[in-house]
Amino acid sequence: MRPAGAATGTQFVRRVEPLTGPARDSQVRLELMTGNLPNFLRQLVPVSLTAADVAHSLTVCVLPDYLAVGSDRDFVFVPMGLDAALTVASRFGFELPTPKIVDAIYAESAVKLRPQPLPAGNAMRSTDYFVHHNLLITEQRMELDAPLGELTSGHKKDLVLTSLLWRVPGRVAIYGWHRAVDAPIQPLSTVHGARYADYSHGIRLVSDTVYVDGNPRSFAEVIADPSLAPLLSRDGPLPHLAEQISALRAHLERLLPGSR
Repeated sequence: MRPAGAATGTQFVRRVEPLTGPARDSQVRLELMTGNLPNFLRQLVPVSLTAADVAHSLTVCVLPDYLAVGSDRDFVFVPMGLDAALTVASRFGFELPTPKIVDAIYAESAVKLRPQPLPAGNAMRSTDYFVHHNLLITEQRMELDAPLGELTSGHKKDLVLTSLLWRVPGRVAIYGWHRAVDAPIQPLSTVHGARYADYSHGIRLVSDTVYVDGNPRSFAEVIADPSLAPLLSRDGPLPHLAEQISALRAHLERLLPGSR
């Protein structure tokens, strides 16, 4: 449960309104790690995945929506840079999704929201843009009479795990913003630096425990296994994931403050 006296989304936004980049990420991370997230995000939702030529099925358990700060009545979605997202995921025993998982989440979502792009420019990174986009999402959800806690997607791009993060260190990988099944606006991209976050980004977490044919396995173990990795990723196996993520986080901490 949320701590007594935790800030609402509105209160949090007022506090971080002048902040951007790592300074705002630090405040977001603090709120999430002390448990200030809506209760509707605390119940995971199962999502099924299969792959051609793999005689197994796999189920991942994911947040029903993107990470947010505040209460069920007053919350704000909180985009973050890659380092902050990986730190939060690790703290709670989660992983970021792969593009394949993002596609599966959209396909199985009970609530499919349409993307709502805002004008491009430097203001895209501002807290005001986050808040405005949050309001548009809330209005769309109300139009659909869509309850909180249902598996929901389409309204944000995802920060994702991909081998590109290690091939091009210092970048963030984004993917999604689906208009329909298999029709994302955003193809997999590492255009932006790892500290970049704008209003369109969302952080969806995937439990580190996955189920292969109903049997629990670790996400890292499955994605490292050449025979099972296609269930989670189109990249091929990603061995030593925990060590690779730790090394990536250490690299990001050494980045110059001016990185994009």
